[in-house]
Amino acid sequence: MTKTEHFGLDFETFARLIDNLHDEVIIYDDNYRMLYVNRACERHYGFTQEQMVGLPFWEVIREHAAWNRPALPAVYQYKRAIKQEQKTYLGLDVLTIANPIFDENDEIEYVVLNIRDSVHKGQIPSLDELDDALEMTEESHPQDLIYHSVAMGNVVQSARKVASLTAPCLLLGESGCGKSLLAKFIHTNSTRRTKPFVVVNCAAIPDQLFESELFGHVKGAFSGATAARGGLFAKAAGGTLFLDEISELPYPMQAKLLHAVQEMEYRPVGSSQTVKANVRILAASNRNLERMAADGTFRQDLFFRLNVFDITIPPLRDRREDLVPLIFYFLNHYGKKHGAAKRLSPEAQSLLCQHSWPGNVREVAHLMERLVVTTDTNAITIEHLPTTLYQTAPTLPESVGHKSLDMVLESVERKIILDAQVMHGSTRKVASALGISQSRASRLIRKYTSSSES
Repeated sequence: MTKTEHFGLDFETFARLIDNLHDEVIIYDDNYRMLYVNRACERHYGFTQEQMVGLPFWEVIREHAAWNRPALPAVYQYKRAIKQEQKTYLGLDVLTIANPIFDENDEIEYVVLNIRDSVHKGQIPSLDELDDALEMTEESHPQDLIYHSVAMGNVVQSARKVASLTAPCLLLGESGCGKSLLAKFIHTNSTRRTKPFVVVNCAAIPDQLFESELFGHVKGAFSGATAARGGLFAKAAGGTLFLDEISELPYPMQAKLLHAVQEMEYRPVGSSQTVKANVRILAASNRNLERMAADGTFRQDLFFRLNVFDITIPPLRDRREDLVPLIFYFLNHYGKKHGAAKRLSPEAQSLLCQHSWPGNVREVAHLMERLVVTTDTNAITIEHLPTTLYQTAPTLPESVGHKSLDMVLESVERKIILDAQVMHGSTRKVASALGISQSRASRLIRKYTSSSES
């Protein structure tokens, strides 16, 4: 038996694996007809798979009382995923999540139900309950850094290596690529993790207040200084001081920061006494500090002191594998935050994957929140995307005025698929670049290459 393009398993093996899931899985068509149920149904209702598939839905409900509150009718009515706590015919308390699958016309084609009972609590031990449970290693995937690419994996590995050090580290990369998150990751994985992580936005502090903000001041140091005040160095004592946008630090302040970083001491404004600094310095910039140092707009000695270790985060356009997980991370995050779960149509996802994202991860986050808040329907489609995305997407074919919307969309899809095939070659790379499954990429390539040849 041949293996499927998507799973690498033959269908018989795949079905056997699904049959042996602890959770019950049921698949219905668009009109109450059960197409599949796995073996967990025997535990829940006392029917075999063959008996369950042969039973009409309403007979299962009215005559056999399989569930006390069926979720399927509501899914058909509201066209959205629904969860429901239920009690089965055999007295088990279960949680059912019913998820509709839509066709290209946004109509329900299938409904998949996942049903979990509480039997596992007595039968299946948790990791904590096992005496010989292995401890998770500290090499686990960072929770706040969403990535699949090798490039970002290398960045995280470098961050782990410098986390245990005390020397300064310089984080470089375009605006919005995640330098602040990486700085927090370094702090969290350091021996200073229980101490403060203090962020200083060097571009947001007025020049005349910089010294006082960083080093603090004594009472009477200047007009309005009615009491002594500790600065950000004091606030970060024992922890990490993250100097974001370090390139915007006023030139006169750079010499004083150099002294503080090099000697690990500073002098509050108006004081004659120095204070020992117990902080780890991390700095970040979206500008070329080396070039600024060569041009004389940034102190060369400060650059060398901060650049003991440096880590460069590549822009999102150079790590396209990270785009799809980031899109869905923010879609889920803001859906939960605003109480408005949304799904993304394949066409909208393909168009998002064609965008160059000059604002990097920050641009992805802002756009997904905007779409979650402003889209009235459950599905985010091409019509909901801002027109700015079309500036980097393939241009529409000429003479679209006499074509239907479906014909125009198919023309755009055809150009995207054929261009991606030329650029990436294999169906696996095309699928990764466009954020679709490999089987779908193969099907679309066959569709449009055959039509172009004919």
